[in-house]
Amino acid sequence: MPTTSSASRGSGRDEEHVIFRQYLDAVGLQGLASAEAAGLHTSEWYALSLLTREGGLTSGELATRTGLTTGATTRLTDRLERAGYARRTPDPTDRRRVHVEPVPDALDRVAEVVGPARRRLAEVLAHYTPDQRALIFDYFARATPAFRAATEEIRAAAPPRRARKSG
Repeated sequence: MPTTSSASRGSGRDEEHVIFRQYLDAVGLQGLASAEAAGLHTSEWYALSLLTREGGLTSGELATRTGLTTGATTRLTDRLERAGYARRTPDPTDRRRVHVEPVPDALDRVAEVVGPARRRLAEVLAHYTPDQRALIFDYFARATPAFRAATEEIRAAAPPRRARKSG
């Protein structure tokens, strides 16, 4: 873990760093709890989020967006199908392509799982003026691509994953 310089210790930046880390940890923990409550692993929860936001993706797009191999994406899709959250549909114009779509009836279960977070965050946001909320959401809009770029940077610099031994 990186350390702060002696010049910034005790400064407001230190406190901001701690607050931001606590925020990110809380978001991550809430995501873990939501995935668990839905009976999914975190990669499946993330994939389901992508599918519901996009209305469906091809298997290849899902692999790219999740950073998984095509084989791992196939297994992930199998698990989402078995859990009743997603289904495969053939591409009407290219029989080699498969689309993965969320199952609309299952999305009620997802809404139920994320209900507490949505409710509590709505309570937090209610304390801000419309201009302040606009600033908060401007941050989200700008931070999202920054986090995605950082993710790609980390993946590119990471050593290749070892293949799992079977048996």
